[in-house]
Amino acid sequence: MHEDSPAAARTTAAPRTPARTTPALTESLTEPLSASLPEAPPPGPPAGHSAKTIERGSFCLARCSCGWSGPARRSRDRARTDATEHLAAP
Repeated sequence: MHEDSPAAARTTAAPRTPARTTPALTESLTEPLSASLPEAPPPGPPAGHSAKTIERGSFCLARCSCGWSGPARRSRDRARTDATEHLAAP
């Protein structure tokens, strides 16, 4: 038979906190919003893409998480270039 301890059975509800209100906008927007925004980061690989090289015997090929696979090459450098070109493609 299972018995709960008296302390675990009695709980009290947490006190409610008052709702927060946002202060009124006191500044006027004299300059365009784009001037106050930080610069966009440089474009990187598309979302969901991460390419790597895989060795199979004396061959090396580039693979991406999206399912793309480059041709098998003997040159590891060329396989890395294939991966870079894939990530740069739109």
